[in-house]
Amino acid sequence: MPTYDYECQKCGHRFEQFQSITADPLKRCPRPKCRGKVKRLLGTGAGIIFKGSGFYLTDYRSKSYVEGSKKEKSESSSSDGAKKSDAKTGSDSKPSGDAKK
Repeated sequence: MPTYDYECQKCGHRFEQFQSITADPLKRCPRPKCRGKVKRLLGTGAGIIFKGSGFYLTDYRSKSYVEGSKKEKSESSSSDGAKKSDAKTGSDSKPSGDAKK
């Protein structure tokens, strides 16, 4: 439900009222001694209210993007395993210190 701004035409009192979109605009000032006619002002729009632990860009990705990302990760993890095993058996190992004699 939006918040509407009002201004009293008699006393100049400005106030906000939380109302349903379908509710009729207020007609009288809420101040007990005034009760003058009020006018609904043009609103500047609502601000965004974030609730919860957080929002991330990746929260609303399409299914095709998520599936492609999973496929890419599984391919890269299998190729990383092959690279690691090649590095262990590689020929670029340093000679030991015993070979100096």
